[in-house]
Amino acid sequence: MSKNPILIREIKTEDDAQVAQVIRDVLVEMGAPKVGTAYADKALDEMTATYNKDNATYFVVADGGKIIGGAGIAPLENYEGSICELQKMYFLPEARARGLGAEMMAVCLKKAKALGFEKCYLETLPYMKDATKLYAKTGFENLDGPMGDTGHYSCNVWMIKSL
Repeated sequence: MSKNPILIREIKTEDDAQVAQVIRDVLVEMGAPKVGTAYADKALDEMTATYNKDNATYFVVADGGKIIGGAGIAPLENYEGSICELQKMYFLPEARARGLGAEMMAVCLKKAKALGFEKCYLETLPYMKDATKLYAKTGFENLDGPMGDTGHYSCNVWMIKSL
């Protein structure tokens, strides 16, 4: 553990390569398909630019100079209405079971509300059990099918929460 405080902050351009590596490493660790998940997203290698919009933000968990996790908020793709999507929330093993997921959720949902969204949607995989538990604990409820069209057809757990 570093002596630096762990902090959640908005992404910077110099974080892009580390963030992409964190997301890909966690997906590989979890045995997720590389197709139909965030692994294949072109945006992964240019996260700062992807989230550099008035209605989107990506946050990182920084432990000194090392990025150990992240999550973002953006409008739900291919959907009309004030629903955002919690996107690309991944944490390295060293960031887990430390309350950082709950803290990150609070930061993201507060930002979503400040941006004027009324609901937050997310997609995940059934074997990401710790994440699914955190989402449920935070007030997300299961849906019977997907909303919008995120392109993540391998993700078959859909959840939503009113803000």
